[in-house]
Amino acid sequence: MAAGARKQVACKELAISLRSLQRWTQEGAPKADGRTTTPRPTPANALTDAERETILQLCNSTEYAHLPPSQIVPRLADQGRYLASESSFYRVLHAADQQHRRGRVQRPKRHPAPTTHAANGPNQLWSWDITYLPSPVPVSSTHLKLPTTP
Repeated sequence: MAAGARKQVACKELAISLRSLQRWTQEGAPKADGRTTTPRPTPANALTDAERETILQLCNSTEYAHLPPSQIVPRLADQGRYLASESSFYRVLHAADQQHRRGRVQRPKRHPAPTTHAANGPNQLWSWDITYLPSPVPVSSTHLKLPTTP
């Protein structure tokens, strides 16, 4: 801009808004982007390290080790105990890299695609479901046209 370029064109070239440029150069000299360097205060209601440790110990205890937080928190509420919200339980477990399948639950198994069958003549193959049978005509919703009634 010092060489004569217009602000609007320069902002478009840099992919920023004109308002951002105005805000950055408000006092004359350009300022650095303060979004990443601004110190963020710790919220007053943040969990302490002791509370986080209590949640981890509770989730890893034999009574609750096989349960997700969505079942642990209501059970604690039935006992009249409140440690943290359900989402806080999930955040603490995620931070400790323990937010995986808990207990005896097995990973889902991928089933292989069904085997294809081929018939070379009549009455060689009978099936109630022809979904996976090979066909010279591809079947899709665009090929199926219902007759229209006048």
